[in-house]
Amino acid sequence: MIRRAVLLLLASLLLCAGAGQAQAAGYRYWSFWQRDAGHWVYATQGPSLARPSDGDVQGFRFAVSEDSANASRPRGTADFATICAKTPAQDGRKRVALVIDFGTPSDAPDGETPPAARTACARVSPDATTAEALAAVAKPLRYDTNALLCAISGYPETGCGEQVSQKEQKRKPVAEQSSPSDDGPSLGLVAGIAVVVVLGGAAIWQVRRRG
Repeated sequence: MIRRAVLLLLASLLLCAGAGQAQAAGYRYWSFWQRDAGHWVYATQGPSLARPSDGDVQGFRFAVSEDSANASRPRGTADFATICAKTPAQDGRKRVALVIDFGTPSDAPDGETPPAARTACARVSPDATTAEALAAVAKPLRYDTNALLCAISGYPETGCGEQVSQKEQKRKPVAEQSSPSDDGPSLGLVAGIAVVVVLGGAAIWQVRRRG
Protein backbone atom coordinates (compact mmCIF):
# COMPACT_ATOMS: atom_id res chain seq x y z
CA MET A 1 0.00 0.00 0.00
CA ILE A 2 2.75 2.45 0.97
CA ARG A 3 4.81 1.48 -2.07
CA ARG A 4 1.81 2.15 -4.35
CA ALA A 5 1.27 5.61 -2.82
CA VAL A 6 4.91 6.50 -3.32
CA LEU A 7 4.81 5.41 -6.96
CA LEU A 8 1.65 7.44 -7.57
CA LEU A 9 3.25 10.54 -6.05
CA LEU A 10 6.35 10.08 -8.20
CA ALA A 11 4.22 9.73 -11.33
CA SER A 12 2.32 12.91 -10.44
CA LEU A 13 5.56 14.86 -10.13
CA LEU A 14 6.70 13.68 -13.56
CA LEU A 15 3.34 14.56 -15.12
CA CYS A 16 3.46 18.04 -13.60
CA ALA A 17 6.93 18.55 -15.01
CA GLY A 18 5.79 17.52 -18.48
CA ALA A 19 2.78 19.84 -18.33
CA GLY A 20 4.92 22.76 -17.21
CA GLN A 21 7.36 22.26 -20.07
CA ALA A 22 4.56 21.85 -22.61
CA GLN A 23 3.07 25.21 -21.63
CA ALA A 24 6.41 27.03 -21.58
CA ALA A 25 6.92 29.85 -24.06
CA GLY A 26 9.94 31.91 -24.89
CA TYR A 27 10.84 35.25 -26.41
CA ARG A 28 13.13 35.88 -29.36
CA TYR A 29 15.40 38.78 -28.44
CA TRP A 30 18.91 40.16 -27.96
CA SER A 31 20.13 39.57 -24.41
CA PHE A 32 22.85 41.72 -22.87
CA TRP A 33 25.75 40.29 -20.84
CA GLN A 34 28.81 41.47 -18.94
CA ARG A 35 32.02 39.48 -18.52
CA ASP A 36 33.06 39.09 -14.88
CA ALA A 37 36.03 36.99 -13.74
CA GLY A 38 35.90 34.88 -16.86
CA HIS A 39 32.14 34.26 -16.73
CA TRP A 40 29.16 35.82 -18.46
CA VAL A 41 26.70 37.53 -16.12
CA TYR A 42 23.26 38.69 -17.27
CA ALA A 43 23.31 42.49 -17.19
CA THR A 44 21.09 44.20 -14.63
CA GLN A 45 20.85 47.37 -16.73
CA GLY A 46 20.00 47.90 -20.37
CA PRO A 47 22.82 48.82 -22.78
CA SER A 48 21.54 52.40 -22.98
CA LEU A 49 22.07 52.82 -19.21
CA ALA A 50 25.21 50.74 -18.59
CA ARG A 51 28.48 52.68 -18.69
CA PRO A 52 31.38 50.23 -19.01
CA SER A 53 34.89 51.08 -17.91
CA ASP A 54 37.97 50.95 -20.06
CA GLY A 55 38.95 47.29 -20.41
CA ASP A 56 35.47 45.84 -19.88
CA VAL A 57 34.02 43.04 -22.01
CA GLN A 58 30.33 43.19 -22.93
CA GLY A 59 28.33 40.59 -24.85
CA PHE A 60 25.12 40.29 -26.85
CA ARG A 61 23.35 37.06 -27.79
CA PHE A 62 20.32 36.60 -30.03
CA ALA A 63 18.22 33.59 -29.04
CA VAL A 64 14.84 32.29 -27.93
CA SER A 65 14.76 32.19 -24.13
CA GLU A 66 12.04 31.75 -21.54
CA ASP A 67 13.63 34.20 -19.09
CA SER A 68 16.96 35.56 -17.92
CA ALA A 69 17.62 32.39 -15.91
CA ASN A 70 17.74 30.23 -19.02
CA ALA A 71 18.95 32.82 -21.53
CA SER A 72 21.66 31.65 -23.91
CA ARG A 73 25.07 33.17 -23.23
CA PRO A 74 27.41 34.50 -25.91
CA ARG A 75 29.59 31.65 -27.15
CA GLY A 76 33.37 31.49 -27.20
CA THR A 77 35.97 32.94 -24.90
CA ALA A 78 35.95 36.68 -24.34
CA ASP A 79 39.30 38.26 -23.67
CA PHE A 80 39.85 42.01 -23.75
CA ALA A 81 43.53 41.78 -24.66
CA THR A 82 42.75 39.63 -27.69
CA ILE A 83 39.70 41.57 -28.89
CA CYS A 84 41.34 44.97 -28.56
CA ALA A 85 44.87 43.92 -29.57
CA LYS A 86 44.71 46.00 -32.78
CA THR A 87 43.03 49.01 -31.17
CA PRO A 88 45.67 50.96 -29.24
CA ALA A 89 44.77 52.99 -26.18
CA GLN A 90 44.21 56.69 -26.71
CA ASP A 91 44.18 59.60 -24.28
CA GLY A 92 40.70 60.80 -23.47
CA ARG A 93 39.06 57.63 -24.82
CA LYS A 94 38.13 54.23 -23.40
CA ARG A 95 38.11 50.84 -25.09
CA VAL A 96 35.25 48.38 -24.67
CA ALA A 97 35.47 44.83 -26.04
CA LEU A 98 32.23 43.55 -27.55
CA VAL A 99 31.19 39.99 -28.32
CA ILE A 100 28.25 39.82 -30.73
CA ASP A 101 26.67 36.38 -31.11
CA PHE A 102 23.89 36.31 -33.71
CA GLY A 103 22.67 32.94 -32.46
CA THR A 104 21.85 29.72 -34.26
CA PRO A 105 19.52 28.82 -37.15
CA SER A 106 17.09 27.26 -34.66
CA ASP A 107 16.63 30.66 -33.00
CA ALA A 108 16.40 32.68 -36.23
CA PRO A 109 13.10 34.12 -37.45
CA ASP A 110 11.58 32.33 -40.43
CA GLY A 111 13.43 33.08 -43.65
CA GLU A 112 16.51 34.57 -41.96
CA THR A 113 20.01 33.18 -41.47
CA PRO A 114 22.16 34.44 -38.58
CA PRO A 115 25.52 35.99 -39.48
CA ALA A 116 28.66 34.51 -37.95
CA ALA A 117 29.46 35.64 -34.42
CA ARG A 118 32.10 38.33 -34.21
CA THR A 119 34.01 40.54 -31.81
CA ALA A 120 34.84 44.23 -31.99
CA CYS A 121 36.74 46.80 -29.98
CA ALA A 122 34.94 50.11 -29.58
CA ARG A 123 36.99 53.18 -28.74
CA VAL A 124 34.60 55.76 -27.36
CA SER A 125 34.38 58.70 -24.97
CA PRO A 126 34.89 57.98 -21.24
CA ASP A 127 31.20 58.53 -20.42
CA ALA A 128 29.82 56.48 -23.33
CA THR A 129 27.19 53.83 -22.67
CA THR A 130 27.33 50.27 -23.95
CA ALA A 131 24.70 51.21 -26.55
CA GLU A 132 26.97 53.97 -27.84
CA ALA A 133 29.93 51.59 -27.95
CA LEU A 134 27.82 49.09 -29.88
CA ALA A 135 26.66 51.76 -32.32
CA ALA A 136 30.29 52.65 -33.02
CA VAL A 137 31.11 49.17 -34.35
CA ALA A 138 27.88 47.35 -35.27
CA LYS A 139 25.49 49.63 -37.16
CA PRO A 140 22.73 49.63 -38.14
CA LEU A 141 20.98 49.14 -34.80
CA ARG A 142 17.21 48.99 -34.53
CA TYR A 143 15.13 49.82 -31.45
CA ASP A 144 11.39 49.72 -30.78
CA THR A 145 9.32 52.53 -29.28
CA ASN A 146 10.19 51.31 -25.77
CA ALA A 147 13.93 51.50 -26.49
CA LEU A 148 14.24 47.70 -26.63
CA LEU A 149 17.20 46.63 -28.76
CA CYS A 150 15.69 44.78 -31.74
CA ALA A 151 18.54 44.37 -34.23
CA ILE A 152 22.34 44.56 -34.35
CA SER A 153 24.04 45.08 -37.72
CA GLY A 154 20.58 44.84 -39.24
CA TYR A 155 19.84 41.38 -37.80
CA PRO A 156 17.12 40.34 -37.59
CA GLU A 157 15.43 42.33 -40.33
CA THR A 158 12.05 42.22 -38.62
CA GLY A 159 10.54 41.45 -35.24
CA CYS A 160 11.41 42.57 -31.76
CA GLY A 161 11.09 40.46 -28.63
CA GLU A 162 8.13 38.52 -29.98
CA GLN A 163 6.75 35.58 -28.03
CA VAL A 164 7.45 32.13 -29.41
CA SER A 165 5.40 29.17 -28.18
CA GLN A 166 7.10 25.86 -27.51
CA LYS A 167 5.36 24.36 -30.54
CA GLU A 168 6.97 27.01 -32.73
CA GLN A 169 10.41 26.55 -31.24
CA LYS A 170 12.77 24.26 -33.06
CA ARG A 171 14.48 21.87 -30.69
CA LYS A 172 18.05 22.93 -30.02
CA PRO A 173 20.83 20.46 -30.84
CA VAL A 174 22.93 19.49 -27.82
CA ALA A 175 25.79 21.69 -29.06
CA GLU A 176 23.54 24.76 -28.93
CA GLN A 177 22.36 24.31 -25.36
CA SER A 178 23.97 26.85 -23.05
CA SER A 179 22.86 25.59 -19.65
CA PRO A 180 21.29 22.54 -18.01
CA SER A 181 18.09 24.54 -17.49
CA ASP A 182 17.41 24.74 -21.26
CA ASP A 183 16.02 21.22 -21.33
CA GLY A 184 15.01 18.53 -18.85
CA PRO A 185 13.48 18.77 -15.39
CA SER A 186 14.22 21.66 -13.09
CA LEU A 187 16.47 21.38 -10.05
CA GLY A 188 13.41 21.67 -7.81
CA LEU A 189 11.76 18.75 -9.54
CA VAL A 190 14.88 16.60 -9.32
CA ALA A 191 15.14 17.39 -5.61
CA GLY A 192 11.47 16.51 -5.15
CA ILE A 193 11.90 13.18 -6.89
CA ALA A 194 14.94 12.44 -4.76
CA VAL A 195 12.93 13.11 -1.60
CA VAL A 196 10.13 10.83 -2.79
CA VAL A 197 12.61 8.04 -3.55
CA VAL A 198 14.20 8.36 -0.12
CA LEU A 199 10.84 8.40 1.66
CA GLY A 200 9.64 5.48 -0.42
CA GLY A 201 12.72 3.46 0.46
CA ALA A 202 12.28 4.25 4.13
CA ALA A 203 8.60 3.27 4.04
CA ILE A 204 9.33 -0.06 2.33
CA TRP A 205 12.09 -0.76 4.86
CA GLN A 206 9.64 -0.12 7.69
CA VAL A 207 7.07 -2.51 6.16
CA ARG A 208 9.66 -5.25 5.77
CA ARG A 209 10.91 -4.68 9.32
CA ARG A 210 7.40 -5.04 10.71
CA GLY A 211 6.89 -8.16 8.64
